Amino acid sequence: MTTGIASTAPNGATTRSEAPPSGGVLPVRPPALPTPAALALARASRRELEQTFQRGTTPEIDALVGWEYRGINCISRLTGLQKFVKGMFRAEDGRVMGYNCRAVQNVLDGRWRLKPSDDAPKRFGFYEVSPVDPTSRDNHYLHALLLDYGKGGNPPWDATRGLRDYLVQVDASNPDLLLGKAYYAVGPARAAFNFFILERLRRGPTELPWRKAP
Repeated sequence: MTTGIASTAPNGATTRSEAPPSGGVLPVRPPALPTPAALALARASRRELEQTFQRGTTPEIDALVGWEYRGINCISRLTGLQKFVKGMFRAEDGRVMGYNCRAVQNVLDGRWRLKPSDDAPKRFGFYEVSPVDPTSRDNHYLHALLLDYGKGGNPPWDATRGLRDYLVQVDASNPDLLLGKAYYAVGPARAAFNFFILERLRRGPTELPWRKAP
């Protein structure tokens, strides 16, 4: 019997997170609260974040599948909109995809609580996860993964379609802490506007029936 957290894709299909295969080894349970390393990054200057990003390594893409990550926006310290969640799963066509969830904006060193609830969060802002293609327009950081919202199947009127995020692993020995750099695409132009931190939070959907991006 399949158990887990229900999720809805842009095409209305639903899925549930699944237990790991029999005999598989579960990773250590992620901490319930953000680690000191993640909070230190949240306090870092833009220059320090850029240096950390440049020193980062490429995350193992398959290790992201089936997990949700607590997120911290680094430019939103004054607006109070720092906390969010990202998750990754594998689509029917084999692509690794991801989504965003809104979170309650409580204290930064407190627990992450999803909206409208932890058990049934609203997932939106879908994207494709892939290695950076050096021949493509979005090739700023070849040591990163690319989160391409233009290939996420989002509606044509959805402003998230213009997002292009690059994602690196901060420490080669710690796959749980990631640093992202967000760009926005307008035609061929690309503008960087934000850094964000991701830290492994909990199990999420592993597979989801998916439509190809329009």
